[in-house]
Amino acid sequence: MPETDTRPTWTFLSNHGHLLLALARDPEARLRDAAQAIGITERAAQSIVSDLEAEGYLTRQRVGRRNRYTINQDGPFRHPAERDHSIGELIAIFTTPQESHQ
Repeated sequence: MPETDTRPTWTFLSNHGHLLLALARDPEARLRDAAQAIGITERAAQSIVSDLEAEGYLTRQRVGRRNRYTINQDGPFRHPAERDHSIGELIAIFTTPQESHQ
């Protein structure tokens, strides 16, 4: 029986958003691992990191043989409709543990 691809054909977040969240969750993640987790190639992840660095959304610091990524949470969303919100707000939604409802 052929294996079916269960990935959706579109998502609300771009690969840039997905990678930013992955690095916010684990600032010392290897790009290879972060890329695999979100379903893109390592090369695509490297390109996205370059974009995010160039625009000031993250910085990369070499720590031994690994990189450590620091997110500028004050950076605004790029689209004019959301420009009055910071990416820190998005990161908070997806990295803050949810309280259990009883």
